[in-house]
Amino acid sequence: MDNDAIARRFYRLAALMEIRGDDPFRLRSYRNAGEAIETWPAPLKTIAANEGVPGLQTIPGVGKAIAGKIVELLDRGTFDAWERITAETPATVLDLLEIPGIGPKTAANLHQKFKVSSLAELKKFVAGGGLEMVDGIGSKTAERIKETLRR
Repeated sequence: MDNDAIARRFYRLAALMEIRGDDPFRLRSYRNAGEAIETWPAPLKTIAANEGVPGLQTIPGVGKAIAGKIVELLDRGTFDAWERITAETPATVLDLLEIPGIGPKTAANLHQKFKVSSLAELKKFVAGGGLEMVDGIGSKTAERIKETLRR
């Protein structure tokens, strides 16, 4: 697993946490770690193998907890926090953010209130006229979402 893949996992974790309404400080720390990891010149795999958690902690934004998650991710391909969050909020909810007009708050609303957690479910929801019931989606945004889903 390369640095980009590790960074992407932390970005996705932060996005899921934002959709869930989790602590903004924690999700910001995951985003900051993702940014640092993404641009770090040395492979984290090498640092973890040679220096372990203390070596990873030399990266700005990577504390002991995040360094532990990196080691876990490198060893197992996942980490416990990711597994816990995706058990409650499927990672497919993140696909909703790819639709223009759907941001974290709208994705959270769609998932929590209407149980929409994938693009397939969103298509069914839209086909059934569900967008009219979603707070914060006006007619222009609804039309943009419908158009994107048609393509």
